[in-house]
Amino acid sequence: MPLTLASLVHHTALKLTVRAGEDRLDVPVRWAHASELADPVPYMEGGELLLITALKLDAENPDAMRRYVKRLAGAGVVGLGFAVGVHYEDIPAALVEAAREEGLPLLEVPRRTPFLAISKAVSAAIAADQYRAVTAGFAAQRELTRHALSDGPEGLLTALAAQVDGWAALYDASGAVVGTAPEWAGRRAARLTADVQRLRERPAPASSVVAGPEDEDRVELHSLGTGRRPRAALAVGTAAALGTAERYALHSAIALLTLTTERSRSLHAAEQRIGAAVLRMLLAGQPDHARAVAGDLYGGLLDAPFRIIVAETGPASGARDRGEADPDALGALTEAVESAAARSGEAVLVVPEGDRLV
Repeated sequence: MPLTLASLVHHTALKLTVRAGEDRLDVPVRWAHASELADPVPYMEGGELLLITALKLDAENPDAMRRYVKRLAGAGVVGLGFAVGVHYEDIPAALVEAAREEGLPLLEVPRRTPFLAISKAVSAAIAADQYRAVTAGFAAQRELTRHALSDGPEGLLTALAAQVDGWAALYDASGAVVGTAPEWAGRRAARLTADVQRLRERPAPASSVVAGPEDEDRVELHSLGTGRRPRAALAVGTAAALGTAERYALHSAIALLTLTTERSRSLHAAEQRIGAAVLRMLLAGQPDHARAVAGDLYGGLLDAPFRIIVAETGPASGARDRGEADPDALGALTEAVESAAARSGEAVLVVPEGDRLV
């Protein structure tokens, strides 16, 4: 868990004493920084524990201390450490009162505790937290890989949802939901189809964040695939922004699903070549040869009366004068037809033929 002021106060070697802001010690500490500037705010990023000896402060002036503490709190400083026994034997009452009024935690640093010791403690705690996150990320990667190999995308979604303490959904090339984990997330995922469509219009890899109403979750959308047109999309919903370990898990899932979709792309291209050969045999009046080549690829489609539909697209805007078909439109139509057939359980043979789709 992240380092907090409470963690530093409980650090037995530092001997810190809380003089104000006792109810705000659970805030995370991003860094410890020593500065004797009268106004260190321009050099703060937020989340720091500021360490001072009040060398250049009028620490006994109530108005000056109110302004000083107010600026620190406004800059996101999470705590103030005051070294006693250096310029002041005790923390001036004006500073203590200003910190209490502003609700800024004020820690008394004994003379025998150097600021360097506090900085080292903060640095070590941050490094340990990062190491735990990386270790958890690698463990999540192994777990996701195991589920992907044994249970396919469905198992991977289930494992990912558990890793991020939320839900996950997979969309196919047409933008339709093909899997969710847990199952109750299906309705939530279905409401994101418009966002998925917008994401698919961008070259892969692409991502976006969808913030729902206050009572809903935060959703990240990621396209899957390496081609110009994404082959699929992944949605992950959580109550809050992902931490480091959860981010590792998400990136691992994206990589695994991308490998799956790219392998599917290669298989799909091979199937289309077989489909083109089968179609030519059918049109040439050789149904027996077509069935022999197709095998079980199209189920019983070739054993029953079937319909042939030919679709043509208009020319692309950039090639309208040349009368060329829009390849993106053909690709989108192919994906939509195959996706609809898969959802309905219908056998279908889709073959691009030049500027037509058969």
